[in-house]
Amino acid sequence: MELAERAKRIPPYLFTIINEMKEKVAQERGDVIDLGMGNPDLPTPSHIVEALREAVMDPLSHRYPLPARGDK
Repeated sequence: MELAERAKRIPPYLFTIINEMKEKVAQERGDVIDLGMGNPDLPTPSHIVEALREAVMDPLSHRYPLPARGDK
């Protein structure tokens, strides 16, 4: 099956390019520390969930930061 011309013009997926670059560096220089975003494979620790819940429930979290500088 041949791709349509417009499908051929779609650029490569950015993260595919980044993964290829990481692989090249790893082959040339050894280990690569990947600080990229990943998909979580474990639940968020409960103390972090609790801190988030407390922040969301705090009415002060739902205001503009003070002092407001939007008028200057």
